[in-house]
Amino acid sequence: MTLLEKIWYQPRWFTIPLMIPLSPFTLLFWFVSGFRRWLYRTGIKSSGKPAVPVIVVGNISVGGNGKTPVVLELAKWLAQSGYRPGVLSRGYGGNSKSYPLCVERNSDPALVGDEPVLMKQHLSCPMVVDPERVRGANYLVDNCDCNLILCDDGLQHYALERDIELIVMDGERRLGNGFLMPMGPLREGAWRLSSTSFIINNGGAAESGEYPMTLEPGKLINIKNPQVSMPLSEVSTSVVAAAAIGNPQRFFNYLIDKKLELKDCLSFPDHHQFKKGDLPLDRVIMTEKDAVKCQHNAHTDWWFLPVTANLPQAFKQKLLASIESVGN
Repeated sequence: MTLLEKIWYQPRWFTIPLMIPLSPFTLLFWFVSGFRRWLYRTGIKSSGKPAVPVIVVGNISVGGNGKTPVVLELAKWLAQSGYRPGVLSRGYGGNSKSYPLCVERNSDPALVGDEPVLMKQHLSCPMVVDPERVRGANYLVDNCDCNLILCDDGLQHYALERDIELIVMDGERRLGNGFLMPMGPLREGAWRLSSTSFIINNGGAAESGEYPMTLEPGKLINIKNPQVSMPLSEVSTSVVAAAAIGNPQRFFNYLIDKKLELKDCLSFPDHHQFKKGDLPLDRVIMTEKDAVKCQHNAHTDWWFLPVTANLPQAFKQKLLASIESVGN
């Protein structure tokens, strides 16, 4: 986490004096983002969607809020409920020169992005990455026989029309100091919460109208030999924790809470592409999102911790009712 990000999550009264020099840039961000929304609302900029329900899972703040586990859980649950979902992602961090691009379990994260590879390794439904999300959504419907689109991120991608929006909020950090970028962590103001379909609270006390979510960790899995697993409780030696996610401290704190002895905590920028020398040849524990980028050069004592999202049944039933009402 950068110094600027640390300041974002300090009390507002403490933040204002430090952020005054950035206020002109925040004002510009407010104007540009608002003008962009107006262009789509008035039809000056075109938008569209396929003729199936579209669900967007996103957030209004920068950093890791837990969207990926939510998308995974919903994709599996919707398939069990009789739908044929297709998962759509921008493929952030990938550098393919052609789109739409179908994601396979062995796809190169450098081409399609780390999160799409992670998700596809857990999903049997089709998954496509495309920065032009309308094109990617149409591809899933026209070529993959999907009758529902689940869009990972893209809350502010107004070119893709949506029927249902889910905002995933970090329940501990919430909205930080409440300012738009770069004075604060927000991509859109707090007003946006009142215009969305559902708010998922990840790891904090859910406020009125929010649905609580918890992340359930599994056993540690060896990156080089995924058939080998180990409960966290059996880790008796000091380890190095590594994370290249939006909020690495959450991961480090979890390991500390589980009584692991951390000899070092290595933070990298979100979506960092690991190269030789970034990680030590010690026992390293990392997130599953990071592990997909280390599979080809993993040390024998590197492990990742998978997590799954637990979502309330009341939320799932209300979401299902909302999907069924689309087009009625």
